[in-house]
Order: sequence, then structure tokens, then C-alpha cells
Amino acid sequence: MTRAPRFWFTPPDRPLLAARLLKPLGWLYAAGTARRLRQPGYAPRVPVICVGNLVAGGAGKTPVTLALAQRMLSRGHAVHIVSRGYGGHLTGPVQVSEARHSAADVGDEPLLLSAFAPTWVAKDRAAGVQAAEAAGAQVILMDDGFQNPSVKPALALVVVDAAKGFGNGRCIPAGPLREPVAEGLARAGLVISIGGADAQRCFANLWGAAITVPHLTATLQPLQTGMDWHGQRVLAFAGIADPERFFTTLRDLGAEVVRGEALADHAPFSETLLKRLEAESRAAGAQLVTTEKDAARLPMAWRAKVLTLVVRLQVDDWTAVDTALVMLGL
Repeated sequence: MTRAPRFWFTPPDRPLLAARLLKPLGWLYAAGTARRLRQPGYAPRVPVICVGNLVAGGAGKTPVTLALAQRMLSRGHAVHIVSRGYGGHLTGPVQVSEARHSAADVGDEPLLLSAFAPTWVAKDRAAGVQAAEAAGAQVILMDDGFQNPSVKPALALVVVDAAKGFGNGRCIPAGPLREPVAEGLARAGLVISIGGADAQRCFANLWGAAITVPHLTATLQPLQTGMDWHGQRVLAFAGIADPERFFTTLRDLGAEVVRGEALADHAPFSETLLKRLEAESRAAGAQLVTTEKDAARLPMAWRAKVLTLVVRLQVDDWTAVDTALVMLGL
């Protein structure tokens, strides 16, 4: 996935020339999304919770999906996850198995999620939901698919990166939106913004008035594994939506990041790239480190050579989610 244009994330009240010129194309894109969403979809037999977003690219959907899965599993619910499997070649529906599948088969995110709950990859999301139902799912988390009409969810969560918000408020290609904010939030049951206190304040100031459903705030926090990052020289690399956030997290933990290699989201790791990074890290006396999602794409021979920084979602107040789950009978 290529990097988003910078003008997508300029202030909504000060659009750059490129955004203004492309605005008519954004209207067409929005009209296409609205037309697609009017199509009939599969009505599941069990509650389906869609974890989606309004902007192109990553916003933190996978950490939210994982946090929801863990919360419902702790209450005894048979949770299954359905994903499109971005980056994998299998069309499915197929249940992901770390023993049988690689990220090239099913995508990095489903491989990661499968360690916590039964996870299905299906290019046809309705077929994936039906497969999960047949396998005994009592509740299904659909990772992404908010703008896909093939399944009618019982509840939809819109995830947003608080630092980026909804960008300049315009639709692709004039901005990052897959659909206008008002139309998207009208179908949402909850909004969850992820980011630190400063980013949350900025997001609330810019977009708070547009949010008419319960709004949760959360952060991504490193999992305490006993690893002491203070003074650790690292060469960091990441192929996620926002590599710089990963590099900043390492610095905040006290690591000395000698260099950060930012790769495209979901980018495969070639042997040439990995050997170059290994040689550079040795020359700098640094340890290679990457994200949990990136680690899922590493060839097995490289996993022992690269440290993984694991982060988990910390929600400030689960009350709105718990209330919504109770209303679904969960």
C-alpha cells in the first residue's frame, strides 16, 4: 500500500489546491460508495460486529478487533474473526492455521489474530461469516468491511487515528475518506479514537461535533514483557500504516533508534532487504526490531534474529462497549 498524499491530512478548513481540484472526483467516489451500500447483504444468524474506519489505510482496526475478542472470550463467548486477508493469495473461506499458513497465504493480520481466536479469511465476507457460523461461532468480529454491503452487522465500530482524524474531510482522491463523515457515522454504533492526550484533544476539537454516537478513547501501549529498552541500540523497521509512530514508541521506551526503515503497509520482506538490514545493524552495533504485525511476515529463519515490540489497546472506559454488547445479548 502506497503512502497517502500529504494534502489528505491538512486542516479541513484550509484545503490545499490539489484537494480543491480533486473535490469533484471525491463526490463521484462518495456517490459510488453510497450506491454500493444500497445493495442487499447477508443477514447473519449470530451477532456480527464490524470493526471498520472511514479513511483509506490503517487506523488501528486490528488492535481493536483483538481487544474486543479478548474481552468477549473472557466472558465465555465463542468468538470468531472474519477478515478479507489483505496481502494473502487464498480466497477462502479458510480457517487460518499458523501451522499450515504463512502471511503470503492469508495476510499478516489474520495470522496474528488466529493466535487468539478462530480466524477466517474470505474475499467474500458473507461466505466467511457463514463458515464461522457453521463452525459454532456465537459472535463474529469482522475486521474491516464497513463500506462492504455483503454482510449486515448488528453493530459497527468506527476506528480513527486521533492524530490524523478524518484528514481534510474529503473523499478519495481529494482526501482520505471512503465516504463522507456524516454518512459513515450515521451507520456507526460507536466511535473509538486511538492516540495520546494531545491528539485526542485535537481530534475532539475538530470532529467532536460530528460524532453523535458514544465515543471511546484509547491508546496503544507496549505490552510488559520484562524487556528493558532503556539504552538499547536498535535498528527498527516496519511496514505498517504509520511506521513513525512505531519508531516514536521505541524512543519513548528509552531505546536509541539508530535508524528507522519505513516500508509500505503489508510489504513483503525479501531476503535482500533483510540481509541489508542485518548487515547495517551489525555495523551499527544495533539490534533489529519490528512490530508484531511485521513479525508475522518474517520468514521463519529470521524470527529469532529480530525482536518484536508488542502493543495492546488500552481503552479508557469500556462502559459504552459493554452496554452495546448487552443489547446484543452478549
